Amino acid sequence: MQEKPNVIVDKTFEFALMIVELAEKLENNRKYVIANQLLKSGTSVGANVREAQNAESKGDFIHKMKIAAKEADETEYWLLLCQKSENYPDCEALQKEVKEIVKILSKIIASSKTNRINTIKN
Repeated sequence: MQEKPNVIVDKTFEFALMIVELAEKLENNRKYVIANQLLKSGTSVGANVREAQNAESKGDFIHKMKIAAKEADETEYWLLLCQKSENYPDCEALQKEVKEIVKILSKIIASSKTNRINTIKN
């Protein structure tokens, strides 16, 4: 039986692959600090989203998604820094992608909170 597609899991995995590629380019250009920061935060987004899929409760799910959102926000910062610095590769496409991921995560968190409140009330 084929699993139902999960947009945020797939999107954050693809994003992590793009981050790995950018980090390798940065390392080849001896931009080690930014490469390391981007690699850690950028791949952590998808790891936390994936971990949330096996959450022990709705509260645990929300918590892990919030961590993913924080990591995405940090990644957005490093990408902006990269974009504004001289002699760094263009990362505008990654900036757009991370902004979209942040929006999706925000919607998931908000709807999960609403569903949790409705479940508690009923």
